[in-house]
Amino acid sequence: MKPAILLASTLVPMVIRLIWYNEKIFGTSWMKETGMTKEKAKESNMIKTIGFSLLFSLMISVVLYQIVIHQNALPSLVMGDQSPETQAWLKASMERYGNNFRTFKHGMVHGFFTGIFLALPIVGLNSQFEMKSWKYVFITAGYWVVSLMLMGGIICQWG
Repeated sequence: MKPAILLASTLVPMVIRLIWYNEKIFGTSWMKETGMTKEKAKESNMIKTIGFSLLFSLMISVVLYQIVIHQNALPSLVMGDQSPETQAWLKASMERYGNNFRTFKHGMVHGFFTGIFLALPIVGLNSQFEMKSWKYVFITAGYWVVSLMLMGGIICQWG
């Protein structure tokens, strides 16, 4: 794992959030759907909010790293087997297949499916119990799909 790439992908949700939740994009609709006001937003502890946002985004980056880079699975197949034959096989396999499917586009595809099949259901389930609208679900899940696609692309291409 390359720490610089993890940190770069960690910043993606912050940048996308600035765009996605801008008043001219989805910010006004999101505020209406959540009952948030500008006055209420000013009451928040921004250091805490940004700190936890970065921490959670880093956690997502670590998991996404495992999802988008297929080669991470090879060493786990032989975990604990330190025999010379196994290590030679692993080295040869990594030399042969180590760069397969390591493109921005491929990472974006994995990010898209992670967003659709993980983020959307989580947001959707939680929103149902909070009695949020479908508009809220699609705004929030859409944000995560776009963020995960870009995070996945960065990680897969340069991770």
